[in-house]
Amino acid sequence: MLPLRHTQRWRAAGFLLLVVVLVATLMPAVWFLEDTRDLVTWFMGVDKWLHVGTFLFLAVWFAGQYERRAYWRIAVGLVMFGILIELCQRMISYRSAEWYDLAADVAGILAGLLVARLGMGGWSLRAETWFAERRAGD
Repeated sequence: MLPLRHTQRWRAAGFLLLVVVLVATLMPAVWFLEDTRDLVTWFMGVDKWLHVGTFLFLAVWFAGQYERRAYWRIAVGLVMFGILIELCQRMISYRSAEWYDLAADVAGILAGLLVARLGMGGWSLRAETWFAERRAGD
């Protein structure tokens, strides 16, 4: 992990983020609407993009707290998290597990780690430094 001032807070935030994603993926996709035909059609078209975007965000999030040499661990952990999601969805009658979802997760992870390698990696250390400088200036 990078030499962060608030390591425990970053870890707690990352854990909470994973819990929110897991809960969101286990909820019924259309639980809040009465007439869902149009929403279901729309959702079927963007489902894989939601997987890509979510896992891209998760990869960039965790790359913000870890050094580049640990990116492979982030990738393995997030792939395992994607597998966990699909296994949980398989156990629920109103969700379905798909290999294409896992492939979209992997695409998002790879894209996120590429974004991290191109400059977003270590963003949390920069954020902590920025906030500390602002606080010192007050």
